[in-house]
Amino acid sequence: MTTRPPTAPHPREVPVPLLNFRDPALTADSHRNRIRPGILFRSAQPFPAADQDTVRALLARDIRTIVDLRGGAERSDADWAAAEEAGIRVRWAPLDATAEMATIDPRSLRTADDLGRFYLTLAESSPGAVADAVTAVTAPGAALVHCAAGKDRTGLITALLLDLAGVPADGIADDYARTAEALPRIFSALAGAAGLGALNAKDAAANTGSVTAHGGQEIPPALLEAPAGAIRAFMDGIRTRHGGTERFLHGCGVDPAAIASFRSKAAPARESVPAAPSGL
Repeated sequence: MTTRPPTAPHPREVPVPLLNFRDPALTADSHRNRIRPGILFRSAQPFPAADQDTVRALLARDIRTIVDLRGGAERSDADWAAAEEAGIRVRWAPLDATAEMATIDPRSLRTADDLGRFYLTLAESSPGAVADAVTAVTAPGAALVHCAAGKDRTGLITALLLDLAGVPADGIADDYARTAEALPRIFSALAGAAGLGALNAKDAAANTGSVTAHGGQEIPPALLEAPAGAIRAFMDGIRTRHGGTERFLHGCGVDPAAIASFRSKAAPARESVPAAPSGL
């Protein structure tokens, strides 16, 4: 009896060893009529630095660009060294929230609407990073966008891109809220990587709902969640204060050609219509 070797998995079935990794098109656009799957991915940062298994999984999905939204103190050149050696472009577009966090009273950042307004402030205060991130995604091949947890900064950039593609608000909110499933594992990984000891222990502070990380900085309770209302509030702010995503991105310095390029790249493949017989 001849034993056949096991069938190798399809390249896209190779698991990606990154927390919170997903293709937002699969959740945000379930009917596949707004954005083509396989062109935009999102995740948390690598825990630890990306290895060859991670790189193989990314290349299997044709991911040729990684957009890193973390601040300088959060990242290391080693994080994506293996990816760069394999020819994947790593673009750093730091949406560093350090300055904004230093001016915020944690008690004022408690609700989904509060969180959405915080996202709006962060995007408005970092136009260059927003422009760099959106422009990088237009490069050939698929792109992976990430920050530390893959929730806040990644969430707002992903929301802008999905909106550019015409994805309805409900779909954008559904994709953002999916991160809630991964938050316990993300917070545990962040605690080990960066000494954020109590980050995953929200219930430890019964009076305020906040927690305190090592170093004494209080973590606002809203940052420990991923409520759909936060991204709705963010997108509402983009519309009311800037006239919509496209106008906001123009103001950030994104070239109109880059926006057109992303829309072309994201457009779902249309079924060809058979030509009518000649003479009819």
